[in-house]
Amino acid sequence: MKGMTLLQELFDSICKINCLNEEIESLYHQASVKLGVSDSVSFVLYMTYINKGKCLLYDIYKSSGISKQTINSAIRKLENEDIIYLEKYNGKSKIVCLTEKGKEYANQTAKKLYEAEFSAFKDWDEKEMEIYLKLMKKHRNSFKKQIEKL
Repeated sequence: MKGMTLLQELFDSICKINCLNEEIESLYHQASVKLGVSDSVSFVLYMTYINKGKCLLYDIYKSSGISKQTINSAIRKLENEDIIYLEKYNGKSKIVCLTEKGKEYANQTAKKLYEAEFSAFKDWDEKEMEIYLKLMKKHRNSFKKQIEKL
């Protein structure tokens, strides 16, 4: 019976972790709503903002978890509004770049989100941040291996 208790504790922990992850994702969605942009537009702006106005399109795809089609729609919307433009990079690759108008827009949107994140973490000491990052990476790597086995 003791083994069942450990399994139940693991199950309960996984449920708590998944719920917390979903709550955090929901907070990002709430931020997008408050900033007046879609989640995909918010992510494109955020990635270009934190990368000093330029970001490889591949990195946006890879980091977002959002479908390529949805990211491409967000990019077309931002291009049509003169917020971003695409530059060719090493053959087929492209870089998403903020225009001057886009830099102002990113300051009104992505910068606010970044500052909220920064404020949320500013009270963490170096050791807490190190532990959090180490555990997140460990979980990601282990989970990735399990997903590859599916």
